[in-house]
Amino acid sequence: MSPRRNRPRGGEKSVDRVGTDRYGLERTESWQGEEWVVRMVGGGAAGKHYRCPGCDQEIPPGVPHVVAWQQHMGVDDRRHWHKACWNARDRRSAKLQRSRNAPRY
Repeated sequence: MSPRRNRPRGGEKSVDRVGTDRYGLERTESWQGEEWVVRMVGGGAAGKHYRCPGCDQEIPPGVPHVVAWQQHMGVDDRRHWHKACWNARDRRSAKLQRSRNAPRY
């Protein structure tokens, strides 16, 4: 019995899909009548703690996530979201109230 092949065969080429989520590349999305610039951040590039505006939970360093900002606002108003929270942003509120013992960062 031959061992299973875990790698693609040399003759096959990878397919470059248009519109896939590729880390570091920016794209624009329309949400609530505004144009948003969205960038996927890989786990290796995420080096700080962030707070997701969708769920009000912390995004620890090393976790892949989404960075989004309004196109006319500029990069100073970037917000770091969990990917699931960004995809569910229509069902989530950015004005959640923190509990008394929640950290403020």
